[in-house]
Amino acid sequence: MAASGGILALSFRGMPFSISAGVGFIALFGVAVLNGLVWVSAAEQLRPGGLPLREVSHQTALVRLRPVIMTALVASLGFLPMAMSTGDGAEMQKPLATVVIGGLITSTLLTSLVVPSIYPWFSRGLPIKPAFSEGD
Repeated sequence: MAASGGILALSFRGMPFSISAGVGFIALFGVAVLNGLVWVSAAEQLRPGGLPLREVSHQTALVRLRPVIMTALVASLGFLPMAMSTGDGAEMQKPLATVVIGGLITSTLLTSLVVPSIYPWFSRGLPIKPAFSEGD
């Protein structure tokens, strides 16, 4: 989802794929993976409580929506001046920022909608680990 958003944003703005766009994809994937990790780690903390997986997924989606949106929003707003720049070096900055902003929109949707939907399927067979053990 993150890659498709970056590709769509490049094509929407009429920009070709370049080295700076490739660097933008690397930055985008880092933020997208971070958002997914925030979501899954919160879900894994709720699992030892004995809730059904669907309820764990629902509660995590509600609790982690704001942190996921804030992470994406901060990164997008930080890259907005680069995407709108017209000065010297703008041809290097625009593709990078365009990829990150476009990809963050779709990856935020993925983390907010798709991950909660598929989490119960993939975590069904995993053992439940206690939140804390005596050695911690």
